[in-house]
Amino acid sequence: MTLFSKIIHGEIPSYKIAESDRFFAFLDIFPATPGHTLVVPKIEVDRIFELPDDYLNGILTFSKPIAQAIQQAFPCDRINILTLGFEVPHAHVHLLPMNGMSEADMMAHKAKALPEELKEAQEKILSFLEK
Repeated sequence: MTLFSKIIHGEIPSYKIAESDRFFAFLDIFPATPGHTLVVPKIEVDRIFELPDDYLNGILTFSKPIAQAIQQAFPCDRINILTLGFEVPHAHVHLLPMNGMSEADMMAHKAKALPEELKEAQEKILSFLEK
């Protein structure tokens, strides 16, 4: 079982943003920028393009309202989707608030966020997601 499956099943705590029968979204505890959210399919597939087509299409549809809520909660030029997939062998996308290309190097900016920072970010995003 991957780290993300353990998060999805509640074995590891997370700052959940949204959930459906096929996807789970939660804050990255090492955010590159505030509001950095991961969207993960509930099936264990290592690479994004190995996902079944309905999951590959669905991850974008599921991510759209989350990205819009992040944009409102953390005003920025855009919310970008990054698919790196080297950290955890479980397909996922990063929803990353960005104001420029310098923020695209996620590893250069990552620092473990404090629990109170994550809780505040979660509450801000959820306040816009529920509208």
